[in-house]
Amino acid sequence: MSHANAALTPRHRLKLARAVVEDGWTIRYAAAVFNVSWPTAKRWADRYRQGGPDAMDDRSSRPHRCPRRTPRPVVRRIVHLRWRKRLGPVQIADRLGLAPSTVHAVLVRCRLNRLSHIDRVTGEPIRRYEHDRPGALLHVDVKKLGNIPDGGGWRYVGRPQGRKNRAATPGKPRNAHHHPKIGTAFVHTVLDDHSRVAYAEIHDDETAATAIGVLRRAVAWFATRGVTVHRVLSDKGSAYRSHAWRDACRELGITPKRTRPYRPQTNGKIERFHRTMADGWAFARMYLSESARRRALPGWLHEYNHHRPHTAIGNQPPITRLTNLSEQYN
Repeated sequence: MSHANAALTPRHRLKLARAVVEDGWTIRYAAAVFNVSWPTAKRWADRYRQGGPDAMDDRSSRPHRCPRRTPRPVVRRIVHLRWRKRLGPVQIADRLGLAPSTVHAVLVRCRLNRLSHIDRVTGEPIRRYEHDRPGALLHVDVKKLGNIPDGGGWRYVGRPQGRKNRAATPGKPRNAHHHPKIGTAFVHTVLDDHSRVAYAEIHDDETAATAIGVLRRAVAWFATRGVTVHRVLSDKGSAYRSHAWRDACRELGITPKRTRPYRPQTNGKIERFHRTMADGWAFARMYLSESARRRALPGWLHEYNHHRPHTAIGNQPPITRLTNLSEQYN
């Protein structure tokens, strides 16, 4: 593409070329009129004779031949070592007798220069999936957070003051070392695979009865928005492996699915939601008590679902995708 101060834009190149080829101007005269050099005027006139008006655009600077380009068998060996061994450019170069810069150039060209582009376990390129309608699959999981003592936690007040706040929080049991046990908040989250709309509740345990109650209320919550749930995906936590969970899913007309062991990537949408939730709500500001943090969750969920743009769905809030497609399919 010609730069902003170029003497000849594609439109003026065409005028020059037609003046020479069709009107009979000399190269010298056309160069003087258009204020360019003689070789420039001749170049565009010759290109017009060969390709017509379409030849007036800039050509790619890529050479037609690359005799010193890395051979394809070597490229395949570099890609194989990157996929299977997840080695860096220096290690691959040492094994193959190449320069690290050459290996890096090949990895960039094959879009393998960052290990985040490769599955951590299998070494294969990451395969992303998304169901085509709301309710086709719900992701469920539990996020554990330590309760906040009265006066604030150590993340904001520092560890010495945090220990004092723990000790001063009334009504807490003691552990074997006589330290107060603040307890754990279990955030049960449900996420729609297609729209990324989230539903969450905070409880004091992660038993099967609690998880089933959250699922029933989440299914009802989605139903009020016109979404019918068909499948639910969970990890192999004890609550999700129970017969009670299986029976509850069967009663609701939902097919339960489970991820493979040690593969959180399969449930990656809700894992990424937990990170967003931690940054946007759990640790976003200083809370003076656990009850204050729990009261802030519904407001943050509304912000996430209705106002926060989501990059995976075209920088739109999740609720917009759920609303549009739920009307189409239901």
